[in-house]
Formats: sequence, C-alpha cells, structure tokens
Amino acid sequence: MTDSSGRPLAVFDLDNTLADTAHRQHFLRARPRDWAAFFAAAPGDPPMPEGVALVVDSARECEVVYLTGRPECCRRDTLEWLARHGLPGGRLYMRGNADRRPARFTKLEILRRLARDREVRLFVDDDELVCGDAERAGFTVVRARWAAKSAALEAAQEREGRT
Repeated sequence: MTDSSGRPLAVFDLDNTLADTAHRQHFLRARPRDWAAFFAAAPGDPPMPEGVALVVDSARECEVVYLTGRPECCRRDTLEWLARHGLPGGRLYMRGNADRRPARFTKLEILRRLARDREVRLFVDDDELVCGDAERAGFTVVRARWAAKSAALEAAQEREGRT
C-alpha cells in the first residue's frame, strides 16, 4: 500500500552513478584490497554530469533518496560530498559497516521497504545485477551506463559486499 499524499520517490545510487570513482579504483586492484584508502578517497570523487542532471531533474517532481552500498562509516563524507556538489537534499541509506551481502540484496531490500509506503517512480544504478533484480521486482530502472566499467568494482559489489 502506498501513501498517495506524498511525492513519489526517485532513488539514486552514488558510486559511478553520481560520483566518478575512477581515480580511486586502483585501491581495489591491490591484494589485499585497500578498502580504507578506497573509501577515504571518496570525498575527491568528481560528480558525473549525466547523473547529476538526472537527479536535479527528478527532484522537480519527486523526493530524492540516495541508496548506496557504501558503509555507514562513510556517512559524513558522503553527506558533505552531496552538499558540496549542490545535489538535492534527501534521505541517505547506507550499508551497515559489517554487512557484506551483495549490493543486489541490500538495495532491493531497501527499495521494497520504501515502496511499502510510497511510489518509487525510478531507481538509478550502475550495477547490472542490482538493476536486473530491481526490474524483476517491478521497479522502473534507469541504468547508469555513463561510467567506465570496472571489473574490480563489480567484483567488490557482488562478491565482497563492500560498495
């Protein structure tokens, strides 16, 4: 059951959807992966113009929600990054610091929870597995294909549950 009195939701991923992670992906190619350095470098992510334009446009009709696989320990840096780049305000959902489930499970769980009370008008993400599961669950998905693919990031999202 959805709340028809509230604005619909537009849900956006961060990494490689709004924030370009290319400059810090080298930390994921190292063995072992340097997760602390990878997340510490996130404040330096340049914004992705395609994603930024879409979130700004969506905010005209929808309440914006940010849904990321980043761990909770990155909340302050993430909120500061969103504000610094002039992105619309919105709730920020993050992975628990110890949650290592694949992003397609954690994100779909939150999308379903959001959809209980409100219409989720669109969901924007770069992870093909996340997008596919969201589509199969009935969500309208925009695939953020404007970032260069990264095998290291894809492995981290699916097998290590870290972003």
